[in-house]
Amino acid sequence: MGQVNRRKVLLGGLAAVTATAASAALPSWANARTTAAAPAVRDPFQLGIASGDPLPDSVVLWTRLAPAPLNPDGFGGMPDATYAVDWEIANDEAFSSIVQRGSVDAVRASGHSVHIEPTGLQPAREYFYRFKSSGYISPVGRTRTAPAAGAAVNQLKYCFSSCQHWEEGYYHAYKGIVADDPDLVLFLGDYIYEKKSGRTAQERNPRSLAFTEDVTTLAQYRARHAQHKTDADLQAAHAIAPWIVVFDDHEVMNNWNGTTSPAPAARKAAGFQAFYENTPIRSTAKPNGASIQLYRQLMWGNLARFHMLDTRQYRSAQVPDPSGDAGPACADMRSTSRSILGATEEAWLLKQFESHPATWDFLGQQVFFATRDSDGNKATCESNDSWQGYEASRNRIQQGWVDRKVANPVVLTGDVHRHWAADLRLDYFDHSDPVIGSELVTTSVTSNSDTASAPSAAWYANNPHVKYCKGERGYVRVTTTPSQLRADFMTTSDTSVYDPAAVVIKNDVSYVVQAGKPGLQKT
Repeated sequence: MGQVNRRKVLLGGLAAVTATAASAALPSWANARTTAAAPAVRDPFQLGIASGDPLPDSVVLWTRLAPAPLNPDGFGGMPDATYAVDWEIANDEAFSSIVQRGSVDAVRASGHSVHIEPTGLQPAREYFYRFKSSGYISPVGRTRTAPAAGAAVNQLKYCFSSCQHWEEGYYHAYKGIVADDPDLVLFLGDYIYEKKSGRTAQERNPRSLAFTEDVTTLAQYRARHAQHKTDADLQAAHAIAPWIVVFDDHEVMNNWNGTTSPAPAARKAAGFQAFYENTPIRSTAKPNGASIQLYRQLMWGNLARFHMLDTRQYRSAQVPDPSGDAGPACADMRSTSRSILGATEEAWLLKQFESHPATWDFLGQQVFFATRDSDGNKATCESNDSWQGYEASRNRIQQGWVDRKVANPVVLTGDVHRHWAADLRLDYFDHSDPVIGSELVTTSVTSNSDTASAPSAAWYANNPHVKYCKGERGYVRVTTTPSQLRADFMTTSDTSVYDPAAVVIKNDVSYVVQAGKPGLQKT
């Protein structure tokens, strides 16, 4: 069946969930065990389904039972009971060729979420999956496993997105991602926002938060995740391909770092727990209080390696905003004792660079990597929350991939609510310094930008490594082959993102990087 037809089947399943309370009408696989004394509930699959973190023989399958997702207690309308969740994975969307099936318990302590990690799957294969609980069948999801280790891969197409504030627009970007039919989707942070929009009522779209107070408790984090998850376009994008997800700051609180201030340990623990419960991430990332193992590596045959980073949990505290000055804060930003990754994660990443199993190395991470220089003065500093605020840490990573001869490093970034494309140098103030890699930055899905105007010609003169900036909503589509990478910067206008019926998605500009020849080239 062709791609268009597959999308129609999947989206049709999302629009009209194949649910029934009459167990006699269910297929035989759904007549599995039931958990005794669990009260009846209405359709519990209001948050959809998802898959993620694909390996050659495995992929995570996720759902969370929530018949009333916005309930303020965070339990999504589920009674205090354990519910059996049956799952099934098949070779086809009609489920005529079943590969595996099983049953797990969804428990209250995990917000009635489940993470299934089937093993023994075939590499580089498309699969379909679904769940059943309380007499209801979930929508159907499509996923795929990674190619076998070292397998020759001719092409990988993936999309990446970031920053989706509920109040600041409709998630039209995901309509584009679904239409693109990617192999993978990467999400690079700010899946939820812990606080209400700072926009005026006239600047916001008609959607409003179920509660407007800042999220601080586990119940509130669960409910905020659930509200975001009710978006139909987001659910469709989760159903079309496996996701690889990392968080940034707003999954906990704005600009938090590795210390217990400004984010107390209890708040981090609540944010991490809700993030895990609502994300198709492996059980190796299950939080232990205020600690979660987020950074990890995923391979795509001999073509691509993804280093998914955590730039929040272990970072040194941000220095005060230097605002372009050359004072003590600037010296602190350049201190060799500070790190945005922490010593252990930094060492892990540098160790990965010692081997070269794939043509392309992608660093999937949260905050702006390249330098942005407003005044042309090397003595001044700015952008304290980005890698620029941890210059020595960035220097160690860049020098690390140069010394270890990483041929094609590309940094993938979210956070800043604008598209950017930039080349990377060891010395950004020496405009003749060799290019050693590139950075692709996705704009937000909805979150607006306070500085959406284009940089001036004088600014670009100070930053010739920066090739592009666009202040619209959208995502980035990447097509990778053994010979080149192509990045398409997809946009949805700020006007249309406020209108549920006005979906205007276009490719604003494209850049390519030739394998073995660092540097962005506009097509």
